[in-house]
Amino acid sequence: MRKARTSREKTADTDVAVEADAEKPRRKRAAKTVERDEAEKPTRTRRSAARRDDESGAEAEEAPAEPPRPVLTPISRPVRDDDLQEARISGEAEEPAAALPPAPEPPEAPAITEVTRDGEPMQVIKLNDLKRMKITDLSKMAHDVGIEGYQGLKKQDLIFALLGGIADKRFEVHAEGVMELLSDGFGFLRSADSDYQPSPDDIYVSPSQVRRFNLRPGDTVTGPIRQPREGERFFALQKVDKVNFADPMSDAARERILFDNLTPLYPTRKLKLEHESSEMTTRIIDMFCPIGLGQRCLIVAPPKAGKTVLLQNIAHAISRNHPDVYLIVLLVDERPEEVTDMERNVRGEVVSSTFDEPATRHVQVAEMVIDKAKRLVEQKYDVCILLDSITRLARAYNTVVPASGKILSGGVDANALHKPKRFFGAARNIEEGGSLTIIGTALIDTGSRMDEVIFEEFKGTGNSEIVLDRKLMEKRIFPTLDINKSGTRKEELLLGPGDLVRITALRQVLHPFTPIDAMEFVLKHMRPTASNADFLGSMNR
Repeated sequence: MRKARTSREKTADTDVAVEADAEKPRRKRAAKTVERDEAEKPTRTRRSAARRDDESGAEAEEAPAEPPRPVLTPISRPVRDDDLQEARISGEAEEPAAALPPAPEPPEAPAITEVTRDGEPMQVIKLNDLKRMKITDLSKMAHDVGIEGYQGLKKQDLIFALLGGIADKRFEVHAEGVMELLSDGFGFLRSADSDYQPSPDDIYVSPSQVRRFNLRPGDTVTGPIRQPREGERFFALQKVDKVNFADPMSDAARERILFDNLTPLYPTRKLKLEHESSEMTTRIIDMFCPIGLGQRCLIVAPPKAGKTVLLQNIAHAISRNHPDVYLIVLLVDERPEEVTDMERNVRGEVVSSTFDEPATRHVQVAEMVIDKAKRLVEQKYDVCILLDSITRLARAYNTVVPASGKILSGGVDANALHKPKRFFGAARNIEEGGSLTIIGTALIDTGSRMDEVIFEEFKGTGNSEIVLDRKLMEKRIFPTLDINKSGTRKEELLLGPGDLVRITALRQVLHPFTPIDAMEFVLKHMRPTASNADFLGSMNR
């Protein structure tokens, strides 16, 4: 055994020696290659440097330029449907998305017109022009008039001081406001520029004027005002020129029917929201959730589902396609920055009460808006109210309503939802002429039992529902509309027979789809078309 092991060891040593002898020539060749490379390196360096100098003509070497990187282009606000991503990446810079025209700048000075009173020329100044002016321009005007201590005054107090300074024999101040009737028989004209909240520049209306012209809460009254006399604190209405933009002595104004006595009907005149081929939100709503004059529409939305942008798109479409419709946007318990954004992007009357104001203020501004809308409908106007949100309005009423002793689930008082239902139920199409359309948002999935109870109470009251899905928002698919859950009652009154057949067939195709798949399918086939008519016509082919 020992001799066998020794022979195997000798064989292994022999193999190692053979491999070492074979390795020596390879090492020598590798060493020679390295030496040759080292010797040729300066020559290659000089050649490459000469080549760069020949190509660029530069004396020093320059680093090669990096390839261009994609440019991150932010989306401008307010946004369109296709542009509702946080940003888009492209190979080169793109133009920002088209934004709505900016809001008109407030006047730097009030407009002054000439009138003749009792044979003498008078200069007329409108109070609303003063209220729309910036505080800096008002301060400059107060300095010119000679008002002392104007630097420490609030805007309403400064306007009150200016009225006292300019209301003399040579000037006549005209005011316009919405009537708030108090229990003692007199009232005040509140201004929309101050969101109808009580202020020192409100105009007093005497009980005799209320009885003579049959003034009701919410009437829009226009007329000249006079200075407060001794012992009075407010400017008073001297004469009533117009009530709801009409002559108060006309037969139509004297014989107007009370809103509650008007006959409600289903909406039959469609509000066309489609206005641009790239605006998919309004195009899809026009097909699957048509809205008519007198509609009572409820937008069901979880948090961060894009309901505010949806309201802006609807408001922009109404102001563009239906300029004769009186548009009011009511924001209850909202953030101040959202109020500013809405005021700058919506062509209409924006009335708001922010979350830092008491619940009584939310209730007061809502009642002023609904009373004004009712009075305009009595004059056969078409009015549209966009409410954000009806959930927060119901919360405010739940806070201010006297306790009834009956508490529902979630802490809702049994009588708290009566007035919010009256607000929402005021929407109707009027047989005698005029209409009141209300499009309100209701919050769901907030984690609050009270919000769930409020939504359940309002769920069956509307005749149209637009349901938003947060999953579409998370995937950045806009609009975030759940097509299968959204719809309008009696839509056959708003859609043509041919369109109704095609939309019904399309709904049958989309029924088994999830909200994401259904929206992607619709957007894929709608984007190449210029209008809804082209899209529905392409279904025949």
